[in-house]
Amino acid sequence: MTDERTFDVIIIGAGPAGLQAALHAVRKKARVVVVGRPGRSSIATAHVENYLCVEGVVAGEELLRIGVAQVKKFGAELLEEDVLHVSQAEDGMVQVRTECCTLSAWALVIATGTSRKKLRVKGEKELAGRGVSYCVDCDANFFRNAKVSVVGDGSAAVDGALTLTGYASEVTLVTHGLDVAKDLADKLKASSVRVMVGTWVREISGEQAVTGVVLENDQVLEVEGVFVELGSKGAMELAVGLGVLLDTETFTHIVTNKKQETNVPGIFSAGDITGHPYQMAKAVGEGCVAGLAAANYARNQQKTVNEVD
Repeated sequence: MTDERTFDVIIIGAGPAGLQAALHAVRKKARVVVVGRPGRSSIATAHVENYLCVEGVVAGEELLRIGVAQVKKFGAELLEEDVLHVSQAEDGMVQVRTECCTLSAWALVIATGTSRKKLRVKGEKELAGRGVSYCVDCDANFFRNAKVSVVGDGSAAVDGALTLTGYASEVTLVTHGLDVAKDLADKLKASSVRVMVGTWVREISGEQAVTGVVLENDQVLEVEGVFVELGSKGAMELAVGLGVLLDTETFTHIVTNKKQETNVPGIFSAGDITGHPYQMAKAVGEGCVAGLAAANYARNQQKTVNEVD
């Protein structure tokens, strides 16, 4: 059975923006959980030398280690799992489903960053948007009764493949080897998804649209769609489920005001996902604002509920 837990604030993303949001929210006495993997933050493999009060060159990995320790010291929880689905109930409570837990809270801070891992194979760039997709929730409906493949090793890939079974006529999951929770693995085993383990996509073929993929073992799969799922859910997937507005030019950045509020009450955002410049200083500043605003929002919502009761 999936574990269900309730907090005041849920933060998706364990980079500088997410950790700073957690630090300020928990200092406001909010019950806070951060969902994400610090090692996947873009700062994890970088070196920082242009951040105020940091002398010399400091490894981003070390800054993240200190940040995680601070957040935990003040009482926030860190759940190093992938987000599979996000929704908002009629009463305004946000629900975040991970590999093993369903989390609920009055406020959500999206601090996922912007990077979406790519396969970097022949045909991927040329056929992006013409059969190659990085968002199952966004594009599944375009592949009704079509043959599709999903590429990835983690929970996002499995969840995406399972979702596509409700649309596509045939779903093939291509993976080096799956690393997912038992519940998700059991769902996959019981589904109609065809799983090809121990190989990978070498090339995506097609002229005007995807017609197939060539695997490392030289096998060719005739498909009309290729869904690349190499990590956690990105901004587009989260936005689709919540009705959050993205920028109208690239549809890759979340639109916020000066309080880091989105157009949806109770949903806040901070860091690279809100746009340029992609700098730690901006991420930390926005994380501070978002954490304080989210904690205040959650407290006010809880107060309103208590008054009604």
